[in-house]
Amino acid sequence: MQYRTLGRTGVQVSSLALGAMNFGRIGRTTQDEATALVDAALEAGINLVDTADKYGDGESEEMVGKAIAGRRDDIVLATKAGMQMGEERNHRGGSRRWLVTELDNSLRRLGVDHVDLYQLHRWDPATGDEETLSALTDLQRAGKIRYFGSSTFPAHRIVQAQWAAREHHLSRYVTEQPSYSVLQRGIEAHVLPVTEEYGLGVLVWSPLASGWLSGAVREGRSVTTSRSTFMPERFDTALPFNRARLDAVERLAVIADEAGLTLIQLALGFVTAHPAVTGALIGPRTLDHLHAQLAAADTVLPADVLDAIDTVVAPGTDLAPHEKHDTPPALLDPSLRRR
Repeated sequence: MQYRTLGRTGVQVSSLALGAMNFGRIGRTTQDEATALVDAALEAGINLVDTADKYGDGESEEMVGKAIAGRRDDIVLATKAGMQMGEERNHRGGSRRWLVTELDNSLRRLGVDHVDLYQLHRWDPATGDEETLSALTDLQRAGKIRYFGSSTFPAHRIVQAQWAAREHHLSRYVTEQPSYSVLQRGIEAHVLPVTEEYGLGVLVWSPLASGWLSGAVREGRSVTTSRSTFMPERFDTALPFNRARLDAVERLAVIADEAGLTLIQLALGFVTAHPAVTGALIGPRTLDHLHAQLAAADTVLPADVLDAIDTVVAPGTDLAPHEKHDTPPALLDPSLRRR
C-alpha cells in the first residue's frame, strides 16, 4: 500500500480508501459483511474510511461505527453532510442550523466523539460561504472535527470558498472529493488544476465508473452489476454515450492485457497516477470485490500505458457529461441564464 500526505494537513492516508456507500440497504450488505470488509481493508493497509449521512439515511454510518469499535484511533474517519435527509425542508444544505445538528447525529451514529474529516456533500447555492465556513470553523474549534472539506464542488466554487475563508479569517476546506475515472476525465481541465493551486487533498470517488471499469461490463455480455438494477439507463448500450463507453472499455481491456494488468488495476492505477490525486475511494460490496481492488494497491502505470489510455479517452474529456455532478446550475436551469 502507498501512503500520501492529505493536502497540507500532514496526515498520511492510504492511496486506496474504503468508501462505505454500499454498507446497508444500498449494497444489501449486512453488519457482519461490512465488518469483514473493514477488517480486510485495514489488514491490507487502508487507513481511511469514508461514509456519509445520506448513505442509507444514516445506516452506513451506524454500520461503520460498529465495524471500527475499539480501533477508532487507527483510522482516519471521514463523513459527509448536506444532502436531503428526510422530508423536512431545512434538513439539508450548508447552513449553520443544519450542519451543527447533523454532525451531532453523525457522531451518535458512528459512536465517536469526533471525525477526522467532515465534508460538505454538495455545494449549496442557497447558503453563503461565510455561513458554512464559520459553522465548520466553530465545529473544528470545538474539537468535533479535525478538518473539513468539500465534495463535488465546481472549480469556481472551490476558488470562491478559499477566498471567503481568507477574507473572513476562517478555516478553509483542505480537501475536495470529486468523481474521476478513465471514462470521466473532465476534472482534469478545471477542478484538479485548482486543487493543486490551493494545496487541497483530493479523494476521488467512482474510479471504476459505477462498474464500467470493473470488468463486468463487456461486449456481448449481459450487464448484471448492482448499479444496473436501479440505474438501467446508465448501462443501456443502445444509447450513444453508453456505446462510446463500451467501445472505450474494450480498447482499455486490450491495454490492460498487454500490460499484464486487470482492468481494475489499470483503472485504479490511472487515477492514482495523477499528481493532484491523494487517493481513490473504492466501494466494494463483497470481499471478492475488495480483494480484486486491493490488487491495485501498488500498481504504478508506466508512461507508455498512460499514453495509450490518452488515445482512448482524451485528457479532460467526459464520455458521459450529463452524469457530471459539479455542473453549474445555470447550465441545467434555463431561467438562471436569462434576464
